Amino acid sequence: MASFPDFVNENEIGKAKFIGELIPPVAPFDQKSGRETWTVAFAPDGSYFAWSQGHRIVRLVPWKNCLASFSVRKEDRSSCAGPQQLSRQNSEGSLLPGEPREHTIDCGDIVWGLAFGSSVPEKQSRCVNIEWHRFKFGQDQLLLATGLNNGRIKIWDVYTGKLLLNLMDHTDIVRDLTFAPDGSLVLVSASRDKTLRVWDLKDDGNMVKVLRGHQNWVYCSAFSPDSSVLCSVGAGKAVFLWDMDKYTLIRKLEGHHNDVVSCEFSPDGALLATASYDTRIIVWDPHTATVLFELGHLFPPPSPIFAGGANDRWVRSVAFCHDGRHIGSVTDDRLVRFWSIGEKSPQAIGPLTNGLCCAFSTDGSVLAAGSRDGSVHFWASPHSIASLQHLCRMTLRRVMPTQQVYTLPIPFSMQDYLAYKTL
Repeated sequence: MASFPDFVNENEIGKAKFIGELIPPVAPFDQKSGRETWTVAFAPDGSYFAWSQGHRIVRLVPWKNCLASFSVRKEDRSSCAGPQQLSRQNSEGSLLPGEPREHTIDCGDIVWGLAFGSSVPEKQSRCVNIEWHRFKFGQDQLLLATGLNNGRIKIWDVYTGKLLLNLMDHTDIVRDLTFAPDGSLVLVSASRDKTLRVWDLKDDGNMVKVLRGHQNWVYCSAFSPDSSVLCSVGAGKAVFLWDMDKYTLIRKLEGHHNDVVSCEFSPDGALLATASYDTRIIVWDPHTATVLFELGHLFPPPSPIFAGGANDRWVRSVAFCHDGRHIGSVTDDRLVRFWSIGEKSPQAIGPLTNGLCCAFSTDGSVLAAGSRDGSVHFWASPHSIASLQHLCRMTLRRVMPTQQVYTLPIPFSMQDYLAYKTL
């Protein structure tokens, strides 16, 4: 396991390139609670960006329009104009037929969780012996699920902004949502009622299973890339791994000293990153339940007693870049960090006040981070060319668990590289 460095000089760390921001409209009641951007999300095909801008409102913005607006604002700023901000005007009238349109959705309650769901690649529902369904989801379907303060989940058609389904079974806040990436439109919701619930949207949103095991609030969940494993974390020190074919608990991962609040698998499924209030991100091998390395946000590393209490380095969110080599994190020390999986200290940092969540764009070129004031800030991801070795490793690990890697008739050093024990 990689160890913490004894000292990090932040002056020697690169500065992340800030490219723009989304600012919510100002309202008289904006100083009250409910204005937070608890979650941000990118559509699987990269067509849309969604953000909960506070006060029940979710904004669906065509992603290419965001980037174009940032580019225009950058040119304006070079001519002594104002800061880079996305215009709030919706120019639907100038759009060509078939182009993505911007939508503003009133969800009726505070929005805590967001997730895009796509039926591509198309996979049949697990539901059998049912000949009629209310909804026929085609290959071009793109859905947005919103988890609300009242325990409800609302499903929206991204292209029209219309409400399709209203899922009701949770008894407390729906904190997080995640769709299976295999196109099955299976949705998992994580709630403060201490449960995870599995929904099949191809079966008209019927609930398939309730996953019980957490003793406190559930904060976050994430599917492995092949949709076979679900990770869930919450108000406790354990990380839960679930078998999504049998809906049973595989194992718990122990290693954090405080609540675990965010999790995400690497694109090849070989790594699992979990973020905690103990000031650390732990990167695990989910197949062997071992810690591969840690990313520390406080130097020197805190004692377990300090890490288990209140501190100003709570890690709020972690995101894996789609290149499989970079990780983004948001922390209470007013910084967003970019990490390389082969380094012990951040590759780049940027200022972010009251950050709550983060997510990489579908192509991995941009990191979006939401904050308590309802705004979203965007940074360019560090640029580097992946080695052929790494690309081959990712390709192999998409289909091969760690145990199988160590049965290959290859040198031990190569086995360790494929298992991410050497980076």
